[in-house]
Amino acid sequence: MKRLFSRLMMLGGIALAALSTPAQAGTPVRVGYIPVLGSSALFVVDGEGWAKDAGLDLQLVRFTSGPQAIQALVSGRIDAYVAGVLPLLQARAHGSDVKVVTAASVEELEVVARGALANQLPKDQEGGFSPEVVKNSFAAFTKEKGHLPRIAAQPMGSVPDSLLRFWLQKQVGLSSLPTTVSIVGVDIDAAQQAFLANAVDAAVLREPALTVVRSRLPDVRTLATGHDLLPDQPGSVLAIVKPDAVDRQVWAKQLASLFIRATTLLSSHPDDAAPFVTKALGGGILNEDVMKKALERSAARFISDPTRIIEGVRQLQDFEVEQGLLRKAQQVDDLFDLDLWRQLKQ
Repeated sequence: MKRLFSRLMMLGGIALAALSTPAQAGTPVRVGYIPVLGSSALFVVDGEGWAKDAGLDLQLVRFTSGPQAIQALVSGRIDAYVAGVLPLLQARAHGSDVKVVTAASVEELEVVARGALANQLPKDQEGGFSPEVVKNSFAAFTKEKGHLPRIAAQPMGSVPDSLLRFWLQKQVGLSSLPTTVSIVGVDIDAAQQAFLANAVDAAVLREPALTVVRSRLPDVRTLATGHDLLPDQPGSVLAIVKPDAVDRQVWAKQLASLFIRATTLLSSHPDDAAPFVTKALGGGILNEDVMKKALERSAARFISDPTRIIEGVRQLQDFEVEQGLLRKAQQVDDLFDLDLWRQLKQ
């Protein structure tokens, strides 16, 4: 009954307004995505059959990192993008016409530690450590083990890599990363596997990987929460390629509306989304109970309002320019289609 009630409630408001003029039946939309919990709204839209009912034929294209998805976007192989927002700045810097229409989540990423590095942290606290505590933990680990702490992230230019470096340099205050930590850039799945195999001492992870490693490794500690890394840390977004093109306008508003509808479901009734997210991310390995825990822990972080992440995007872009990852700063406001967002909120 609870599930039925939630479905009935979802039929009203912003979603119904945008669906009043459906696209032609079977309009193909190629959506590139990263297989993380922040992409869950896409899995709900597809799994619930909402897109099909609206006359959209979603063709999901899986990538393992933001830079991979951006390559496909720039070459015209995808029409929409569901992944981290920062790589989109690089796409726009290379002349791609792409805009964010809704956010999907915030504060997805955390830094977790295990083994000797975890043992250096105060026992009565999870995350929220002062810069001095973090610095002292790194130094004590290096002295004990004879090598720098190894932290797994994703390839340079990805959101996890940039955010980790931002936190270490701007929040913790490390002036020289190469003499303090060793950052290992690998794909999403490899980061979790390396952490579980004790091949690294810490990792930048997000759900459901966080739930998995905490269930398997009793000594896992949270070195930095998503809020520690950056308040309202920009996470996954829905972006449309060439949003002003006539063929895109046929479906862009519909897809954005369905995405918001799914995000509302994820934040208010995460258990209802678990079957679809498990099918998309479980790979036959993760069961639905694990996914439910991951979704419940993340429920408050599923948000649609893109204005919440603009300042964080600006800060991280400035950092990437400073690091030489971007040649020059882009107009951050131009990355967001706030007019469409306002229409959907009416």
